[in-house]
Formats: sequence, structure tokens, C-alpha cells
Amino acid sequence: MPLHNHKVNIDDLFTSESMAKPLNVHRISRKERNPKAVYQMIHDELLLDGNARQNMATFCSTWLEQEVHELMQECIDKNMIDKDEYPQTAEIESRCISMLSNLWNAKECSDPAETQCSPAIGCSTTGSSEAAMLGGMALKWNWKARRQSIGKSYDKPNLVCGPVQVCWHKFARYWEIELRELPIREGSYTSSPEDVVAYCDENTIGVVQTLGTTFTGHYEPIEEVHAALDKLQQETGLDIPMHIDAASGGFVAPFMHTEIKWDFRLPRVKSINASGHKFGLAPLGCGWVIWATKQDLPEDLIFRVNYLGGEMPTFALNFSRPGGEVIAQYYNLLRLGYEGYIKVQESAFAAAEYFAAGLEQFDLFDFLNNSSKGLPLVCWKFKEDANMPFSLYQLSDGLRQRGWLIPTYTLPPNCQETIVQRIVVRHGTSVDMLCLLLKDFKEVIAELMDSPPCHPDKKHTSFNHS
Repeated sequence: MPLHNHKVNIDDLFTSESMAKPLNVHRISRKERNPKAVYQMIHDELLLDGNARQNMATFCSTWLEQEVHELMQECIDKNMIDKDEYPQTAEIESRCISMLSNLWNAKECSDPAETQCSPAIGCSTTGSSEAAMLGGMALKWNWKARRQSIGKSYDKPNLVCGPVQVCWHKFARYWEIELRELPIREGSYTSSPEDVVAYCDENTIGVVQTLGTTFTGHYEPIEEVHAALDKLQQETGLDIPMHIDAASGGFVAPFMHTEIKWDFRLPRVKSINASGHKFGLAPLGCGWVIWATKQDLPEDLIFRVNYLGGEMPTFALNFSRPGGEVIAQYYNLLRLGYEGYIKVQESAFAAAEYFAAGLEQFDLFDFLNNSSKGLPLVCWKFKEDANMPFSLYQLSDGLRQRGWLIPTYTLPPNCQETIVQRIVVRHGTSVDMLCLLLKDFKEVIAELMDSPPCHPDKKHTSFNHS
């Protein structure tokens, strides 16, 4: 018997009434909708985003173990701030702080009653930008207290730093602090100890040094700057503390560059921020800030609330936030340990070296960093005599058409005329992926050479430091 003589119940989502016309996405609808249809439409729209694994610009995690996905799902209803309701989540946050304090060589107490050796204190944040701002706030409050204690004005604070991520510019503007960002020099892409001390004065709340800059991946000369500040104190009496922005390097240097002194082993280092969601391998939305001692975090900045069930201290720019990212960070710290983190970071460096060697075969680029000077990151520019009929911006455009996001950008003053590209090699970026990227580099360069663009100096603003 023909099929059309039967009554057939067709329950196909894409033939349903909910999917038959476009939605008004700028107004809340009067009626409710089929949840499966709404999910499918949003799911399909997200297909238009780029592939996160091909985003070679970001420092953030784009690959996570299945166990992390499951823990995040289990923690979707846990509020990190509500320590009375979720005491075990709070305990896990405390354990992470203890582990990171130890990792960054905070002084441990054999006798808790010893006032000169209070245990390190810290908190989780939504990322290293928030953590950096908390560290900066503590520097400002402590500086203000010192100025008040000697009867001097505190209306012109300044912060001295090398090339920094945009969060420090935000911090300076939001908290009305003069940001003294040091110029960099061609061939030397970090601050110098001599420049740091030249920019310091009695109104300097602190010096920020970056362990792995956003621009080129270099570690700043933290130990040398520390020595220069010691000398400055001997000569002038100025006792200037340091904050280390270890957003990326905080989870790299302890495993790969143990010979470098950058952390709480240096007495002037009062606080450190890091991104758990970068080389710490946690999901997006995880940051940390640690202070060397309780005295380095002013009591005035800590609030105590009791309206969630029990009195609890809080020091953050955010209040309610999910606990899953902290739980995932704890998972990684337990799961990997030193051995695992070393393996992961060694693999990233090896992949970065493979890519740099492949890029070198084109004989077109000079390297600012071939992953040997800090993070597993490769940064390059055209050779001076390359004389290419296209720009790095157009090379980025060609690669973008194949799914790759390769950032092209200018360096900070005084090197703003230097145009560079870079890739960040993260956990999950395999040599096989980089082999495919090099293949696409070769093909896009050949296409641009065969059909040069009309405007080879064309520029785009496709790079964001966040």
C-alpha cells in the first residue's frame, strides 16, 4: 500500500513551527518556545564562530580533559562566594592557594605564632586581570598608609611598569594612578633595570614586572630589577615593593625555568597574579592572586558579610561567581603534579620549536622570540630586505580564510613602527596541527606572491591583548 495512505507522525525538529520563521532576537517574546528548537538555533548560530583550537592568538585554554567538562557540569550550581553553603568548595579554593603559594616559594611557617612569618594569603578571581587589579589596589593602600604615617601627601600615586597587558592601563585609569610605562628598545623588548629606577620616586606605589609579556612572550629581568631597587633604597631611602604579573609565566617558569628567581624568593615581591585558564590549564574564568604575607594585603580592603548564612571575608571585584573553574584548577593540580605539568609544558615548547624551524625555511622572517626566551611562543617580523608585495596583515587575512587566527600587531612605544605576528603554543596544540598551519602558510604566501594585493600596506585592527 502506498505510504501516503498511512497516517505518519513526523516529529522532525527542522520542520516544526518553531523553526519555520526567523526569530525576533532583539525583544523578549510573548510566548514560550520549544526548548529543543531554541537550543538547536543557538547551537547552529555558534557554528559561525571561529574554531577555538585554530585561534593561535589566545593564551587561554582551548582544550580540556573530559573529566574537567564533567566537574564543570557538576559545579554549575555552586556559588564560589557562598562559603557557608559550599564549605568544601571553599576548602578546595584554600588548598589551591596553599599549593600556589608553595609553587611560588612563599615563606612557610614552622611556628604560626611567629609574626615575621605569616602564611601567604590569596584568593581566586575570574581571571588574571581581576587578580592584577587586586594586587595593584593593595600596593596603593599600603603606599597611602606609609605616606600618612609620615605626614606626607598621597594624592599623586604612580605605578612603574614595562610593556603591560591592557588590564594595567584600566587599573591606572579606574583608580586614578599615573601609569609610567617604560619605553622598549628594538632588540630588547622588556623594561631595563636602569629605566625602572629612573622612573621611580616617592609617589611610586610599586613596580610591576611581567613574567611573559603579551607582545613577545619574554620574561622581564625581574631579579635584576629587584637588585636595582635594592641599590636605589641604599642611595635614596626609597623602599619600593614589586608585583609580578605572572598571568602566563606563573604556570610555566616553576616547571621549565627553575633557575630564574622571579617569585617570593625575592623579598620585594609582595604579590603575584596568574591566570589559571592559561598555562594553568583550567577552563576560562580562573585567576589567582597571592600575597607574600597577610600584612601585604591591607585589612581595610577586606569586607565581611553575613547575609549568605555565616560571616565570611571577601576581597574581589566580583561577588557571586561559579565555583567550577576553581574545582577544575584543583583537578589539574592533583592530576598532573610537577611531573605532569613538566610534560605538558615540555611538549608545548617542543611544538613551538618545530613551528619556528618550519617558519625559518621560508627565509622571510626574523624572530623576536623563537620560544627560547620565555613562553612557548613564536614571534616574528619580515626581514628588513624581504621587500614583499604584501603585508603581514594581508598574510593574516589569507590564513583567516582557512580558519587560522594569527594576530598581526604593532609593538609598544618606542617600537610602534615594528609590525609582528605571533602564535601561542598551548596544551592541545599538536605538531600535526602546526604542520598543517605551515602548509597553509606556504600556500597563502604563494597565492599572495602570484596575485599581489593592490594595497600591500593595508592594516587591520584584528588583535586584542585580552
